[in-house]
Amino acid sequence: MSNMPLNLPVRETTLIAIVTVAVLFIFMSFGSAYGTRMLVEAACYAIIALGLTIQWGYGGQFNAGVMGFVALGGFCAMLFSMPTNPAFWDSELPAQLGGVFLKVLFGIALVVAASQSYRLGLSKKLRTALTIVVAIIVYFTIKVNFMPVAAAIEEQAGYIGGLSLPVWTGWLAGAVLAGFVGYFIGHICLGLRSDYLAIATLGVAEIIKAVLKNEDWLTRGTATVSPLPWPVPQPIDVGFVMARALYLSVTAVMIVAIFFLLHRAYHAPWGRMIRAIRDNEVSAAAMGKNVNKRNLEIFVLGCFLMGLGGAALGSFNGIFDPQGYIPLNHTFLVLVMVILGGPGNNLGTIIGTLVVYIIWIMSEPLALWLLQVFTSIGSSVFDWDAPSNLSSRALQARVFSIGLLIALVLRYAPKGLLPEKVPHHN
Repeated sequence: MSNMPLNLPVRETTLIAIVTVAVLFIFMSFGSAYGTRMLVEAACYAIIALGLTIQWGYGGQFNAGVMGFVALGGFCAMLFSMPTNPAFWDSELPAQLGGVFLKVLFGIALVVAASQSYRLGLSKKLRTALTIVVAIIVYFTIKVNFMPVAAAIEEQAGYIGGLSLPVWTGWLAGAVLAGFVGYFIGHICLGLRSDYLAIATLGVAEIIKAVLKNEDWLTRGTATVSPLPWPVPQPIDVGFVMARALYLSVTAVMIVAIFFLLHRAYHAPWGRMIRAIRDNEVSAAAMGKNVNKRNLEIFVLGCFLMGLGGAALGSFNGIFDPQGYIPLNHTFLVLVMVILGGPGNNLGTIIGTLVVYIIWIMSEPLALWLLQVFTSIGSSVFDWDAPSNLSSRALQARVFSIGLLIALVLRYAPKGLLPEKVPHHN
């Protein structure tokens, strides 16, 4: 029997071994409950990061509004899984709210009809003016009808409550809603340059957050909604470690399925066409490829995964707080994960997510420990009075660590730890 060489990829194997040792160290130092929670949160972030690596790595689209799509996923997880609110459903408020929604649909139909008035022979300028006038009239008419209903809901029921459906329906709805919103944003913004696209998506994310924060009748606004149900038995039933381990198994299955589908798509003709458009859009268009349609597909698919990851993360946190969605945690942290792992490399994105999230959560206790050591030495040797807010100063070490990590990666590994491996065909 001949000895077959074992061709293991050295870099991938080394990185996986290092990450495994780091995870085992955290489990041994902080306990199984803490370590399992870290892995679940990292798994949710990995799904979000895979959505971003599709847009950025596959399609070259720089989306700086990840936070908005994550928030939409969390909102749907709350809306679909929370129990119904009897104070709302046992009153006349649902009928009044339904009447407003019918008026909204009628108003949309009027605006669409006005935009199609060119079929009656109207000029382009007159059609545009007519559409704007109709849209303004419809907006104020709906606003006047909706405000009393929203105020009555907040006064009598607090908010409309949930739909009491299985948790997975909320996750799926969050992904679909994020993809749906991404479709309209893509139609408007994908024609912009990459820097303008980043600014536009960042602004859209802030608009989504502002809407979720201020529509108290729908989300309770700053009052938050909790506890959100889990798709697996709760900690009170099976214990913290077992419940989190079951949750981790669900997210792990999702990552494996997404990884497999993305791997097949990347090596299929569709993936080659996407890379051709990314590398040379003019040449791809000259070859007869529909550049705008392919770019829109990439953008919508990425938003879909961001919404899915956001829904899973929102359910695990157990609370829906619109103010909790901040760009540092839900946009730039994901960007660093993709940058470190390697845009366009799915395995690199997952490894980068684990590395960055471990650094993110461990930088605070490590910085606090170092500050306490320096304080002890300073007090004993130099009779130094240390400041009392060491904990808050240690928290800032997170931001410093991420900033330092970005600088090091861009200096020494600009293509990430695992750069994209573009297959070549003869």
